[in-house]
Amino acid sequence: MKEKEKNIEYHLRGCKICCKEHGECKACVNTSGQKFSTIDWLNGINGKDDRKIVEVQFKNTRKNFYINEYDISLRKGDIVAVEAISGHDIGIVSLCGNLVKRQMKKRGIDASRYEFKKIYRKARASDIEKWQDAISLEHTTMIKSRQLAAQLNLSMKIGDVEYQGDKTKAIFYYIADERVDFRELIKIFAENFHIRIEMKQIGARQEAGLIGGIGPCGRELCCAQWLGSFISVTTGAARYQELSPNPQKLAGQCCKLKCCLNYELGTYMEAARDIPKITAPLELVDGKAYHIKTDVLKKIMYFSQSNDNTGAAAIGLSVDRVKKLLELNRRGIKIEKLEETKALHTQQIVTHVIGEDSITRFDNKGNNSKNTQQNNNKATEQTDNVQEIKTNKSSRKRKFKRWKSKSQKEN
Repeated sequence: MKEKEKNIEYHLRGCKICCKEHGECKACVNTSGQKFSTIDWLNGINGKDDRKIVEVQFKNTRKNFYINEYDISLRKGDIVAVEAISGHDIGIVSLCGNLVKRQMKKRGIDASRYEFKKIYRKARASDIEKWQDAISLEHTTMIKSRQLAAQLNLSMKIGDVEYQGDKTKAIFYYIADERVDFRELIKIFAENFHIRIEMKQIGARQEAGLIGGIGPCGRELCCAQWLGSFISVTTGAARYQELSPNPQKLAGQCCKLKCCLNYELGTYMEAARDIPKITAPLELVDGKAYHIKTDVLKKIMYFSQSNDNTGAAAIGLSVDRVKKLLELNRRGIKIEKLEETKALHTQQIVTHVIGEDSITRFDNKGNNSKNTQQNNNKATEQTDNVQEIKTNKSSRKRKFKRWKSKSQKEN
C-alpha cells in the first residue's frame, strides 16, 4: 500500500505555495495584492488558445516572456523553472493564452525579433526549498551590501536585492544621482556573498514601485500595482488644473511629482482652449474688475473689484460673457455692471494659509441648522423643567408653613 504524499506549504513572494513531497507545486496567488496583476478577460472565449508564449513574474514588478518549447500544460499560478543567463530561475506563471501577445504589444516587444528563453519544467519541491533558502538571504544581503558601499564612500543607495532561483546569482538594485564606479564594490560583494553579481540602476519612481505603499488617496501606489511606464510630470500640470502649489501635496512617496497629475491633464487642457487669457483687469465705470480664478470644467471665470484675494466677494461670469466684455473694453467702452443678466452666483473667495485650514470644513453644513435647532429645543425643555421644579418647591414650602402655624394655634 502506497503511503499518502505529504503536502508542504511555503509562503514566498507574497503568495502561498502548495507542494507535494515528490510532485509539482502550485501557487495560490492573491491577484488583488499582486503587483502588475492582469485579468485574463479572453479566458473562456471560443477560439484557438495559443499557450506557446507565457508571461512569468518574479520578485516585485519584474516580469518576462518565455517560450513553452516542450508543450508543458501550464496555467496561471504554476511555478516553473526557466532558463537564465547562467543556471535557472524560479518564477510564477502570471499569464498564458491569447492575452500574452497583447501584453507584448503593450510593452513594445516584437515577437518575430525577440529572443525568448525556455521554460524547462514545473518546479519540484527540491527547487522550492532552494528558492526559499535564496529568498531568506535577500534582506541580510541588502543590509550588508549597504554597509560595504558606505565604507567605500560611494554616493549610491542599494534599494533591493533579488536572488536567482538557483542561489547562484543576485541582482542589486541601486539609486544614484551620478555615475558610480562600482568595480571595486563588485569584487567585495563577490568575496563576501560568494555569488555572481549584477548591478541594476533604477530611478526614484521605480524604487517606490519595488517597495510599495499606500498613497494619500487611500489606495495602493499606482507604480506598485499597474503603472509600468513613467511619463515625465511637470509643475505645468498642476497649474493647468489650478491645484495648490504646495510641494508636500504635489509630491508622492518617491519625492517626485505625483504621476496622477497627468491623468486628467488632457481634459483640462482641452477645456482651457475656449477660455480667454486675461492680461489686464476689466474696465468698469466705477473702477476695475480683477480676475481671481477660473473654474475650467464649469467654464466660469471669477472677478472681483478688490485686487487682493482675501475676503473679496467674487462674481462668476460665463466664458461667453467675459469674451463680450473684453470686446467692449477693446472698443474703449467701459462696463456699467459686472453682473450677468442671469447671474450665475456670487461667492466669497478666502485664501487659507497652508496648515491653517479648519478641521470643521468637512462637516456637513446642511445638517448644522437642524442640529442647532435640536440643541436649542433641548435647552428650552431643560429650562422649563428647572422652572417647574422651583415652583413645586416653593408651593410645598408655603403649605408646610400654613400647616405649622395651624398646629401651633391648636396647641
